[in-house]
Amino acid sequence: MSRTVTVGLDGSPESLAAADWAAREAELRGLPLHLVHAWDWQPYAEPVSDDAKHRHWAQRVLREALERLRHAHPGLAVTSDQVPQIPTTALLTASENADVLAIGSRGVSGLVGFLVGSVSLAVVAQTDRPVVLVRSGARAEDEHRPDADGRPSTSTPHRDVVLGLDHEHPDAAVIEFAFEAAAARAATLRVVHGWSLPPYFAYGLAVDASLDEELDRQEKNAVTEALAPWRAKFPGVEVVEQTAVGSAGEHLVDAAQDASLLVVGRRVRRAPLGARIGPVTHAVLHHAKAPVAVVPHE
Repeated sequence: MSRTVTVGLDGSPESLAAADWAAREAELRGLPLHLVHAWDWQPYAEPVSDDAKHRHWAQRVLREALERLRHAHPGLAVTSDQVPQIPTTALLTASENADVLAIGSRGVSGLVGFLVGSVSLAVVAQTDRPVVLVRSGARAEDEHRPDADGRPSTSTPHRDVVLGLDHEHPDAAVIEFAFEAAAARAATLRVVHGWSLPPYFAYGLAVDASLDEELDRQEKNAVTEALAPWRAKFPGVEVVEQTAVGSAGEHLVDAAQDASLLVVGRRVRRAPLGARIGPVTHAVLHHAKAPVAVVPHE
């Protein structure tokens, strides 16, 4: 199968925002865009007339999305597929042939962030391919810096790509995805690492201030060392390193306020209780303003 950028489409505003994001990503990567509409087909459980109506509605959703995307991106190859399966199964299957799978997530009214549904979480937790969650209402101009007059624009440079880095377990797939995303956007890569103070700080014990400085220096050096080979591989990408004491999830959510994309990893766990996502990924999925790319790794 040929490589694609794939998006799950159900006609909702959040899935349409994901489709728009996926079209832009496909252009950046020079890949075709593939739309997937999935629905739980139960021919023996529903009247034939209801099934026919559902098919007609699904076909209309795909047709209208195809027309809109082809008009907005005339040079982009766009295909579609209507899959008679439950959404999680259909999206997991579709993701196998995708460079990236995009899924929409509803924005929380009055708050910054996502309302991540069960389908999105299940796909993120189980797929072996990168998944990007795009919030409802996301626009192309949100990924770019304002123009000279402070107005939204799509012709200005992209905002930073933000990478959440665990320097103790740096994974090539996650780091490479972030560097490639920054390179494709000609954007700065901002690498964020949150770290915790040793236990004796929490108990209020007296500690030499120089020890605090040394710990900070060690963390910064470890981040720099982990990124060194990737700086050499992507010399055109400007990298800004940010280390700070505290929750990595909170630091990443803050960094995503003015980012074009936030990249985090998800360790693949072959556990008896099934696939899971870690606390940092869980936090950014629910609260980050920018689109969030979750890259699975061993």
